Amino acid sequence: MDLALLSRVHLFPVRHHSPRTTAVLVRWLERVRPEVVLVEGPCDASGLVDVLCDEGTKPPVAILGYRTDGTPGSALWPFAEYSPEYAALRWAKATKARAEFIDIPVGVSLEVDREEAHGEEEAPESGVTPGESASGNAKAPGTGTATGKRAPGNVSRKPAKAPGAVAATGEPAPDDEAQESDVWEEPISERFARERGYRSFEELWEALFEAPAWTPEDFRPVLLAWADVLNAGPRREYHRWREAFMARRVLEVVASGVPPEKVAVIAGAAHVAAFLANDVDAAQESRLPEGVPCAVTVIPYSFPRLAEQLGYGAGNRAPHFYQKAHEAQGDFRRATLEVLIDFAGHLRMRGFTASLSDVLEAYRLALALADMREKSAPGLDELREATVATLCRGDATHVDDFLWKSVIGHQVGRVASRIGRNSLQAEFWREVDARRLPRSDSPETFSLRLNNDVEVGSSVFLHRLRVAGIPYASLSGAGQQRGAAPQEAGGYAALTRVRESWQAQWTPSTDVALVEKIVLGDTLEAVTTRVLQERLSAAKTTAAAADVLLESVITGCPQTVASALRACDARAATDSDLPSLASAARALSGLVAYGTSRAHAEVGDEAVAVLCEKTFGRALLRVREASACAPDAVGAVLEALRTLHEVALAQPRADKAGWLAEARALMESHAVHPATSGLATGLLYLARELSESDVALEVGRRLSLAVEPEAGAAYLEGFLQVNALVLVKSREVVKALDDFLSGVDAERFRQTLPVLRRALGALGPTERRYLMENVVAVRQLGARAHAVKGVLEEKDKERLEGMSAELGKALDDLDDLL
Repeated sequence: MDLALLSRVHLFPVRHHSPRTTAVLVRWLERVRPEVVLVEGPCDASGLVDVLCDEGTKPPVAILGYRTDGTPGSALWPFAEYSPEYAALRWAKATKARAEFIDIPVGVSLEVDREEAHGEEEAPESGVTPGESASGNAKAPGTGTATGKRAPGNVSRKPAKAPGAVAATGEPAPDDEAQESDVWEEPISERFARERGYRSFEELWEALFEAPAWTPEDFRPVLLAWADVLNAGPRREYHRWREAFMARRVLEVVASGVPPEKVAVIAGAAHVAAFLANDVDAAQESRLPEGVPCAVTVIPYSFPRLAEQLGYGAGNRAPHFYQKAHEAQGDFRRATLEVLIDFAGHLRMRGFTASLSDVLEAYRLALALADMREKSAPGLDELREATVATLCRGDATHVDDFLWKSVIGHQVGRVASRIGRNSLQAEFWREVDARRLPRSDSPETFSLRLNNDVEVGSSVFLHRLRVAGIPYASLSGAGQQRGAAPQEAGGYAALTRVRESWQAQWTPSTDVALVEKIVLGDTLEAVTTRVLQERLSAAKTTAAAADVLLESVITGCPQTVASALRACDARAATDSDLPSLASAARALSGLVAYGTSRAHAEVGDEAVAVLCEKTFGRALLRVREASACAPDAVGAVLEALRTLHEVALAQPRADKAGWLAEARALMESHAVHPATSGLATGLLYLARELSESDVALEVGRRLSLAVEPEAGAAYLEGFLQVNALVLVKSREVVKALDDFLSGVDAERFRQTLPVLRRALGALGPTERRYLMENVVAVRQLGARAHAVKGVLEEKDKERLEGMSAELGKALDDLDDLL
């Protein structure tokens, strides 16, 4: 390989997503007029150049490379309209020049990233230009190895890996090299900026590279000089491997008969600097691993994903602002004025005063700040400061709240129809449009009332996406009362809802997942069925199989309903775990009550009802054995007993008489954990199977001085778990409790205190008030009732006194009056 030929090829260094670089590059191409344009990017994506340049494609878009061997893994190479690589491809199409990508293939990129993830930590490369993995850390166009760019705050650390996605391995400013180590060190770019009086490298870049009206002849050497500074530091070895690969690809084009003077190479500045310095070792290419099976396509992308604030290290601070600058052909003054006009419009829509004179004053201030700082034109810092000082009257709240979002932008790209969508993507977008669900890259909330087929169908669609692991919508509420604990998204809770509240947001990761999941099936129902079948195969308990059954109904997957029913029956026959059987009985009872109509399963509801009976009966056989448990297992057993009680009372097909017999046996037994006896007593009382006098007698027996205090406290803990209000209103029960507490000697009381505190600590203010009132009556305190009343109200009084000293005084006066 004659590397000397590289010096005869036209080489242009770029910084990814830089409107000034793009403007200068286009003028340079017009002057050079190459016949072949070679761009840094995965070489196996060259067949997509026509799609990227199609009139139907509107950036931002991204090349998506994904594994096809069944192993999750993918990488993205995003393009904005102002990305220099994209501009080079568009220029080539317009002039009928040949355009190709020359970096390592996607499959090799994914394998390199895998090895990086499991290999040694090298000195990483500090920088500002990374890409995105399937999980959302974007790879910049032309970053080669799924090299991408890094997540926020990771300019000098190795980015975290997401499950099922390749980690972005990083590239710097201005092109793609970075220094990074296990011990954090300030990146050279940030240190360089700070030493020259700038607050960040981005501010320095805007002031010295973006704003000035550079010519190609002047801009190119300045960018290369900066790249030389970066290359002087430590570099990851795989950058050298890629440079050897790209150099060979360039020389192969020359060897095919194209004069080197007719070849233009557009690549990151660090790579171009290495080519010009002849710092390329052809032998390094042999160190690249074999690629994994993969495919490439083009998907939409969005401005929020291009913003560094959302995790894209190769992004810039405000994609929409830079789009304005690009449309103004690099005139940042005009871009600043246009954004200020937008700001004023946003403020007026929210009821604030923002006149044209305010806009002009803000613009003058931005220009003045730029002049004071010796900048050619205002940048984002001047834009923000002028907005706060004038339009926002010194208050930055509105800038941070909603104005800055318009600088980042909300634009979502579009891909030409010729690229086609796989069947999952087509189904997703068809359903989203037909059901009028959100399709923007910003979260939107909506509700579904599950009383008609249309909205039930939308719920099935969203739950299929949830189970399949396709990021789009998350359940934000289900009509539960305010202050209640959040419900689970699926399972029994989803079965019983009459309304669902969702928050949905399309992101590029949605399309990435839809592309990757095609290996599991060609419809969302098929993919969900496959996922549920895998979960069913891994289920070892009746409860786990019942969970799959519930999800099968909720997601409308009849095939899995039948197999999950069989699995529940088979596992219940040998399952000795009471919590598992109780959970399964609850799930089956819910299906009997609410039906399986969502799934349109052939098995029918009668089969579910029969299995519910059998599973409930099997659970009853395990009650006494499970209740004779150790203290660390009693919590799960108590929950299981409560579940069985609920099913017995609510489900006509359940053996209610059998459950009541088991509960009475638990109440009377001293061989089981005392907490289960206490719980059984409370449940029987609430079911009106015990009279108040019966409860008082049983509580008195369990809390007598003949019983160990620890056992009595444990019994009390279980007893009060049921419905403490009902129980503490019973004067006879309170008398038994009072006698028990009064009869425990001091030393045993201290030993029993943790359990007592746990049992009584669950009582709320209302329960405590009833308890104390009954204690007053039981002890016949009479004249001391007023003092006791003060104790009862002390907690409420303290809470109110914390709100207001005046209110506290008023309460004191009220106490005196009473």
